[in-house]
Amino acid sequence: MARVLKYLIFACIFLVLATTGSLNAAPPGFVEGNLKIVSAREVELANGNTPTPSAEAYAEYPLIILSQDGKKEIARVTADEKGNYHVALPPGNYVLDVQGRAPGHVRAKPQPFTVVSNQTVRVDMGIDTGIR
Repeated sequence: MARVLKYLIFACIFLVLATTGSLNAAPPGFVEGNLKIVSAREVELANGNTPTPSAEAYAEYPLIILSQDGKKEIARVTADEKGNYHVALPPGNYVLDVQGRAPGHVRAKPQPFTVVSNQTVRVDMGIDTGIR
């Protein structure tokens, strides 16, 4: 019985400490922005209109949020049909990039940014798909 009581006390102390740690965690902040898909020369349809990207086009170029050193993926987000995105993140320094960015593929400039608790930072991203 004494052994069970020791384990029960230990478990209660552990739960109190774990709960206290999560209560002290800083509230998240947010990053939002717009993804613009561009090319060196806009494509023009036969009717003279320039096409606008669709939701499927944005899905082909997911945005990735990396750690400050650019080595660890923290989150991945796909822009909506208008190119907008919004993500909650813990406070800290990050880099916004595009999946598949490599020479000869998608060209984009990684964007460093800082998230502050209970605040929203705006980071827009323009990419060149290389499609001509």
